[in-house]
Amino acid sequence: MINRREFIVAGAPAVLRGAGVQGDPPNILFIMPDQWRAQDLGVMGNRQVRTPVLDKLAGEGALFTNAVANCPVCTPARGILLTGRYPHQNGTPVNDVPLKKDQHTIAKLLAKAGYYTGFVGKWHLHGGPREPGFVPPGEDRHGYHYWAANICSHAYFNSKYFRDEPVPIPIKGYDSIQWTNSAIEFLERAKERKQPFFLSVQHTPPHDPYLLPPGHENDYRPEDIELRKNWKEGAKRNGTRKDLAGYYSAINFLDSEVGRILKRLDELGLRENTIVYFLSDHGDMLGSQGTFLKRKPWEESTQVPGIMRWPGKIRAGRKLDAVFSHIDAVPTLLGLAGQQVPESMPGFNYAPYIRGTSNKTPESTPLMIYTKTEMNEWDCWRGLRTRRYKYARFADKPWVLYDLKTDPYEMNNLAGSASHRKLQAKFDAAVEKHMDSCGDSWKELQDWLPAQQQKKKA
Repeated sequence: MINRREFIVAGAPAVLRGAGVQGDPPNILFIMPDQWRAQDLGVMGNRQVRTPVLDKLAGEGALFTNAVANCPVCTPARGILLTGRYPHQNGTPVNDVPLKKDQHTIAKLLAKAGYYTGFVGKWHLHGGPREPGFVPPGEDRHGYHYWAANICSHAYFNSKYFRDEPVPIPIKGYDSIQWTNSAIEFLERAKERKQPFFLSVQHTPPHDPYLLPPGHENDYRPEDIELRKNWKEGAKRNGTRKDLAGYYSAINFLDSEVGRILKRLDELGLRENTIVYFLSDHGDMLGSQGTFLKRKPWEESTQVPGIMRWPGKIRAGRKLDAVFSHIDAVPTLLGLAGQQVPESMPGFNYAPYIRGTSNKTPESTPLMIYTKTEMNEWDCWRGLRTRRYKYARFADKPWVLYDLKTDPYEMNNLAGSASHRKLQAKFDAAVEKHMDSCGDSWKELQDWLPAQQQKKKA
């Protein structure tokens, strides 16, 4: 396996890791809903879910068919996507812990370069507890100027958010409507300021609970929902079809909310020089493999949407199959914006690949979970993902190995098979090498909130 860091340095001098831009610096609009798996987009082949806005966006730009969450759980994923560093490096290996204040972040770097920066939605990088949800202005916001957010809340019809004062602002109705309204407000302010902007919009749905958004109560009948081929009876939670009806309804709603944001972007004349990047922090098993939620190595948990549009710079209609993972997002966005990428970021700058000037990409990306999975089903694990294969192991033994080309639903576990012994050994060595290179260890950790609850009981 190619070491991602070595590959970057070999490909270009470290001080020139940005792709370079001509003309005005591009705006960046980063849209990230919570817990949206890659399989649930029309453009990714789902015949049931309706995502016309995002399908159109993919046709106007590039679709990443192998977009990957390195650490598929909320706080760690968000920490990666802000710092371009692995969770154990930036202080966020588990949920509900604060991001280290000394980290380079994309918001800090772009603010220093003259960008107007804004954050809207679910933050989840301030530590616990989640309520009331205020993040004070200054270093705790890691480079963001505009702020309309809370720490974490999935009370979709009873939520609140904060601006620059510790006074909660109630959200009337479904909270995603407010997140879109705030995003539009930011765009209007950015237009007036006449400077490049970086806006991160982090909607809270379609994360569970799978509540039906207003106007979408009858989008899907649970009895009509088709389950994925790898859904298993005996899953530890009932009601998959009902959950999926709510999940798909939230996706429909969010698709239209993305449409509202893009429409206002167009009206303000900002479309042509704005990079729009749509993704999610992780997926949702929803009964596949007999399990739920995230933190698992399977595709429903680790594969995420990936769409990027930049008119005139990214050729429309491209489908890119490189393993483009969260750890690569910050270096790539900085590269597309012509900014220098800090040496502390181990990810790969895909900017030349995305713009069509290079075909060089890493062979694999690492996968990691530092805690037990939900419901204590499995211990912490590490692994990797290539275009074709998925591998994951525990500290003391292999877990899963899949050939995604011949087995896209991951129903034939090849771990331990004689026919794949050499490949498994190669992947084991790659996992060990990556852990050694970035200071990772097999120490099992615990989310902040459960740890605090245990202390209160003691």
